[in-house]
Amino acid sequence: MKLHFVKMNGLGNDFMVVEWPKGRPAPDAELVRRWSDRRLGVGFDQLLLLGAERPRGGDASYRVFNADGGEVEQCGNGARCLASFLAPRVGRDVTLVGPLGPTVAKVESAERVSVDLGEPSFEPSALPFTAPARRDRYRLELPTQSVEFGAVSMGNPHVVIEVDSVARAPVGILGPVLERHPSFPQRVNVGFMQRVDDRHIKLRVFERGAGETLACGTGAAAAVAVGRLWGELTERVEVSLPGGMLEVSWRGPGSTLWQTGPVSAAYEGQIEL
Repeated sequence: MKLHFVKMNGLGNDFMVVEWPKGRPAPDAELVRRWSDRRLGVGFDQLLLLGAERPRGGDASYRVFNADGGEVEQCGNGARCLASFLAPRVGRDVTLVGPLGPTVAKVESAERVSVDLGEPSFEPSALPFTAPARRDRYRLELPTQSVEFGAVSMGNPHVVIEVDSVARAPVGILGPVLERHPSFPQRVNVGFMQRVDDRHIKLRVFERGAGETLACGTGAAAAVAVGRLWGELTERVEVSLPGGMLEVSWRGPGSTLWQTGPVSAAYEGQIEL
């Protein structure tokens, strides 16, 4: 069976978008890993599956799988890509129903989309994180050093480490260690944030199940949420990632966080299922 797909990306955070056949079980981890291989498969950070039937309360249902085959709860850039993909059929206001419930997106153009990523949660249990109590900053003792960070759930788990320079940040060293630290039972995404000023940060993200990516939508949201918690950032922040710029807006507790940025479709094709 031939399966049609579209290759899309948000700032280089790339996806294989598939409308999944009705009644067929989701792909197993081995198949996802094979498709994600950048030499032998399509190559992507995440696989985005669109359900065959329209869900109650939304325009489409979706599921997200990381390159290692593991299913995850949310993907900010992925949701924006899906909204752009669906807009010609359903209009510029798109509601996607995923594992966390509805996600609302607004398609400003085929190349620019905003998405409501919900209200950040700083409760350790929301990540989950085995900290004994909620704090603004946490510290973990690793074999080679002590690391201070903020922790937040954007529907998926994130820690944010403030650094003097993202160019010199030990992303490839600390990222894998923290991602699989026993304190995070479901693993964690690790962000390295450099504050330029109160309206602009630079960010690199080591994503669980994917490694460092050119951009991470929920990672950008998490960094702004933590920066706001620490009193370092304003309501609207530009987030510079290796793949480009995202705009994040969050008024604070009691409100949801919005994110805006570019998306693009690279190509489409067919693959054997």
